[in-house]
Amino acid sequence: MPERRERLSDVSFIRFLRLLKESTLTEHRKSVSAVHCIGVKIGVLAHLPISTSFLVSYSRASDPRASLAFFHETPEKDLVLCNAMMSALVENCCFREAQEFFMDRVRNNQGFDSTSLLIVLSSSARTGQLVAGRVLHGLALRSGLESDLSFGNVLIDFYAKCGNLTAAECCFQWMQCRDTITWNTIITGCLYNNEPDMCLVYFHERCLYGDMGDVVSLSSAISAASCLAEASLGQALHGLVIKVGIMDTPSTSVANSLVTMYSICGDCDAAENVFKGVAVHMDVVSWNAIIDGYATNRKISEAFNLVHWMLLSETLRPDKITLLNLVSACADEMLLSEGKALHGIVARRGLNSDLLLTNGLMDMYMRCHCVDKAEILFDLITQKDLVSWNTMICGYSWNGLIKPALMMYKRMLILNSGHNVTSLLAVLPSCYSSEYLRFGESVHCLQVKIGMSQSLAVDFLMHMYIGSGNVAAAFLLLSRNLSHGDVSCWNTFIAGCTKNYYFGEALEAFKLMMRQRDTCFNSVTLGHAILAAGNLNLGLLGKCIHGVAMRTPVGCETRVLNALVTMYGRCEDIGSARLVFSSDPNTNLCSWNCMISVLCQNKFATEAIELFRHLDFLPDEITLTSILSACSELSFGRRGMEIHARAFRLGFCENSFISTALIDMYSNCGMLDSATSVFRTSRSKSVTTWNSMIGAYGFHGHGNEAIEVFKNMLDIGMKATGGTLVSLLTACSHSGLVAEGVWYYVNMSAKYGVECVTEHWVCVVDMLGRSGRLSEAYEMIKKMDKADPGVWGALLSSCRIHGKLDMAREVAEVLFNLDPVNSGYYISLYNMYVADGRWEDAVELREELQAKRLGKPIACSVIDVV
Repeated sequence: MPERRERLSDVSFIRFLRLLKESTLTEHRKSVSAVHCIGVKIGVLAHLPISTSFLVSYSRASDPRASLAFFHETPEKDLVLCNAMMSALVENCCFREAQEFFMDRVRNNQGFDSTSLLIVLSSSARTGQLVAGRVLHGLALRSGLESDLSFGNVLIDFYAKCGNLTAAECCFQWMQCRDTITWNTIITGCLYNNEPDMCLVYFHERCLYGDMGDVVSLSSAISAASCLAEASLGQALHGLVIKVGIMDTPSTSVANSLVTMYSICGDCDAAENVFKGVAVHMDVVSWNAIIDGYATNRKISEAFNLVHWMLLSETLRPDKITLLNLVSACADEMLLSEGKALHGIVARRGLNSDLLLTNGLMDMYMRCHCVDKAEILFDLITQKDLVSWNTMICGYSWNGLIKPALMMYKRMLILNSGHNVTSLLAVLPSCYSSEYLRFGESVHCLQVKIGMSQSLAVDFLMHMYIGSGNVAAAFLLLSRNLSHGDVSCWNTFIAGCTKNYYFGEALEAFKLMMRQRDTCFNSVTLGHAILAAGNLNLGLLGKCIHGVAMRTPVGCETRVLNALVTMYGRCEDIGSARLVFSSDPNTNLCSWNCMISVLCQNKFATEAIELFRHLDFLPDEITLTSILSACSELSFGRRGMEIHARAFRLGFCENSFISTALIDMYSNCGMLDSATSVFRTSRSKSVTTWNSMIGAYGFHGHGNEAIEVFKNMLDIGMKATGGTLVSLLTACSHSGLVAEGVWYYVNMSAKYGVECVTEHWVCVVDMLGRSGRLSEAYEMIKKMDKADPGVWGALLSSCRIHGKLDMAREVAEVLFNLDPVNSGYYISLYNMYVADGRWEDAVELREELQAKRLGKPIACSVIDVV
């Protein structure tokens, strides 16, 4: 422009230019203001280049108001000065002011160029204003400025950052001239929009034009390979990097991308080699990449070694990202001591006030069950954000502290600290019981009231309603808010019903799902439907589901086949279970555990032990528990001791399930001392472990010792269950402690909170019968609403012991009506007739037994040969 070609040769003016340049480099407002005063005194502010420099100086000094005031004071304004003013506003994050400034010029017809559009479009990109950017795009088309290369590049970047990748690609295809920035913009834009495939497509297209890429494009392509976890593609890109010589440059972005890519693909050795190969140029970002790679691949010790080296280094120090990655790794692996060490580093570095690190430390302590330390950190935070509240709520739920989680959620709402989907997902697991259903319903109402997206929370809400017993509400939520084609939602409902023992509802939902045309099941659906059929002993329905599974590739998945083995086992179809197990070429340890468990549950203990001998995997706790139950059934004490030794070598003896199985095995094999030793040395005792020890003493006639164990159990705070009282009453029965047993029976509900069920009645009837109080036992049964066959069977057994034939005949008649296919009752009465010499009645009963085609169960003897 003519006014910008003005030339002044005055010496004072030249000195002033030098002074202005120096003030611009210092980026200090006072120095700029001083030079401004000098310019006013010597009268050079009318010179437009000088005015533009002052605008830039005030902008770099982070004083956009001074720039705007200076702009309005300038009498003569050209387009360059206006663009400089808009650029100053954008650089100081005054995006709205920059857009209003531009629109005022457009309304007043003051003109603009491609640079003006470029500046305003960049502000729209940084604020995500898609509509405003489209308006600017339209202005460019109307003004004929769309062919400008720089504006086209910014336009691609704008659409990509606003999430409209399709529009960005259209702009890219429309551009006739493309430079390196154009290619880099579309490649990084695809990666920004989580489209790694398209990122690699554009990179390949660029290579076809003979351009092998630069640092930006290669880093993006390697990151795309990381997103796809394509190790072979990443290696090919690594070779291209070496070929073009980028690894020899001081730039570290490509090396960092390679380290991340190899770490994600699980090749820590390759990541370490890349890191060591360019260690001269590495900065803290590079160290963070390799440390995060080690942590991702669970190599925590290697990650801490690198941090140790960084602490000893004079040039590098671990920053916030380094510590945050390691704290997260310690939380995932529940490494409390290492997490405390990191907390110490945070404190020494003076980063206690950093909210991200504090939130990470709280999460680490919560996962390591140190709730008190997490609470201390939470109370020390002066400005809590939503992540802090969510971390505490989720941590309380993780540690089973239901009431503190709910109270923390209420406190968050009272203090108006915000609320999002994460808050909802954090608090809902604490409402998975009927006791807290009302609270969960109120949370659901709040979610609906504030219009929060239900697609993310519906799974948790369904689990809450199913867990609290309101299956109808869960199904209503499924049908109203979700598409029938969403298989994950159907899986949530079916799996929730199966896990909470609503097997019938799970099967009804599966049938309804199968009627939907747009719904396809997967292995999760089939697995839970098969298990539901097995738990209801619906063998025919299970076979039908098996047939449906075989029609699709999903039916060959190991997960489905394992469920089929379990289902056939519960339906007592051992032959089908064997066929399914043998037909799976990809069996895993779970497959072997399912088959061994099926054999044990169906009294094929010998075959279970033989199958265990051919196990292709290292056994786990479930395997050993099943085999110990088989040894217990067969009274194979020597084999049980061998399993005990293996459990000790594998470090499983601290497991409460293993301890319980060992106590049962030693007790059934007559080795009470060994059972007692296992119980005393066990550090983690569950209720089942205590029940087994009480039962072991009772089985061997040590009733007083069983009562003593029961009292010790209550003293340490353990709550008695129905199984506990069954074991205790059985011990009293076998030891003749009738008075004690009757007392526990009478007070079991009021004192121990256990409701009486059939198993308890059987124990009491057996206890009274053994002591000869048959009439009392008989009257107690008559007072029951509907006695189970097991209760009458216990009385029949007592009648046989004491020779009460008349009462035995009455009891037997009742049993013949209640359980007509059980031959054991006929045989018991038959033996009593024979013992009393009543041969005619014995012959008549035997003929009736043969007429009904009932036979005595076949028995066998087993010898354990080692």
